[in-house]
Amino acid sequence: MPRTPLPFLVALALALSAHASEAPDASDGLRLSLPAEALTDARPFEREAVAEETLSLEEAVARALEGNRGLRAERLQTAIQGTFEAQERAVFDPELFAELEISRDQSVRQLEQIGETDEVTTTRRFGEAGLSQSLPTGTDLTVSVRSSRSSSSRVEAPQFTTRAGLSLTQALLRGGRIESNLVRLRQAGLDVEASEYEVRGFVEQLITDVEGRYWDLVLADERIAIFEEALAVAREQLDQTERRIAAGDRPETEAVSARAEVALRRQGLIDARAERARAQDGLARLLQGDGGLWDTRLEASSEPGLERYTLEPLNAYVALARDHRADLNETRLRVQRDQLEVVRTRNGLLPRLDFFVTLGQSGYADSFSRTWRDRQGDGYDLAAGLRFEMPIGNRAAEAEHTRARLTRQQIRETLANLEQLAIEDVRGTWFDAARIREQIQAQEETVELQEELLRVEQTRFRVGAGTALAVSQAQRDLLESRLNLTETVVRFRQLTTELLNASGTLLLHRGIDAPGAERVEIRL
Repeated sequence: MPRTPLPFLVALALALSAHASEAPDASDGLRLSLPAEALTDARPFEREAVAEETLSLEEAVARALEGNRGLRAERLQTAIQGTFEAQERAVFDPELFAELEISRDQSVRQLEQIGETDEVTTTRRFGEAGLSQSLPTGTDLTVSVRSSRSSSSRVEAPQFTTRAGLSLTQALLRGGRIESNLVRLRQAGLDVEASEYEVRGFVEQLITDVEGRYWDLVLADERIAIFEEALAVAREQLDQTERRIAAGDRPETEAVSARAEVALRRQGLIDARAERARAQDGLARLLQGDGGLWDTRLEASSEPGLERYTLEPLNAYVALARDHRADLNETRLRVQRDQLEVVRTRNGLLPRLDFFVTLGQSGYADSFSRTWRDRQGDGYDLAAGLRFEMPIGNRAAEAEHTRARLTRQQIRETLANLEQLAIEDVRGTWFDAARIREQIQAQEETVELQEELLRVEQTRFRVGAGTALAVSQAQRDLLESRLNLTETVVRFRQLTTELLNASGTLLLHRGIDAPGAERVEIRL
């Protein structure tokens, strides 16, 4: 007994199911039915767009760089890090200070010898102003001028005193080296630079996503066009089959496979339209600025041509990745930051030994102006000395220094592991791109052969030597080969972008100028 081909059984089942759905329902329940024309022309995934916009690939990338919300947030991070650098720089800014004080006291003494009470009232007005500054050398400087006016009930004329002085404190051990005092400032600068590399990596990934979504939209449009053409061919084949059946040249069973083919092509078209809706929403989200693009129909004008895109040798991409990948350079900056932390904590191990000196000159008179002109004597003050401080055991500083050294070792291991992952990423992407590039020519030949096979089956059907099932199978094979070719071409175009992103040179190839293009060298 001959076996019935499986495609024929599938087609027969679909045709019988369609026929059953058109038959009257014998049940008493409510039955909702739609005409076949409504099912054929329905486009539930194509909303009524309020506008239509045609974008090239370059225009889509430019729109994303201008309006993407995530990129705006990343750019703010660099500005935020800059405030920390300004804050650390302000540590060495001069500081102006001033003080004003008014006091009054009254004392009462009992003079037992004469049996009287002595009351003394003293009023004092004090003011001081000056400038202080800490230097990276570990020096603290203070220059000040103070003046006081005192009056007493025992003295008729008030007394004025003015002093101008200079004080200097110099750290000799802890805090006495410039490199340790500038650690916080240099770390803040490295954080700003690292944030620039972080933004660069975000931009490269954003462009990769935009181009990927763009080519998904192109692929969806190509799939829709292919399915629409295939549906038109299937309907034409069904019409020819029905005319042949009506003329008596073909049995009625020939129409089953033709109807099944129409149903399959309609199903594929619905799926393709749904894929386009998703692809457009994905692209619109990446391009979103202040205005909405959800209700705008986006049309892609660029084509994924292959003649402009060639693959360089694998070693070239690996070498570029070592130098230009943003995540590697950012991690190298983190290594430098941790090395500075070791310098800072090593300084904390030292005891504190400060040298200080204070020098001042004072004037006394019965008015403020005369304290500078007519000083009664040469009054001055001078002090100098050393101040020593050291915690017993110093365990807190030792633990902090040990933690800094371990953290530096950890980030170095992280950098080495990240370099291996980057190389693996580049190699894997390159292998995929090379494989797909080789497949394109073979798939082009397959499409040509399937087109020729379809023409042969159509010719056999017209002369009565072939069947509608054979024509339907040839149409299906041609459709699959065309879809595979289109998907392969688009996928290769996406992989070229991903490969440039993996090597850290996507912005360079797209002509986009952004900070973080140079390799970071770890300075010991």
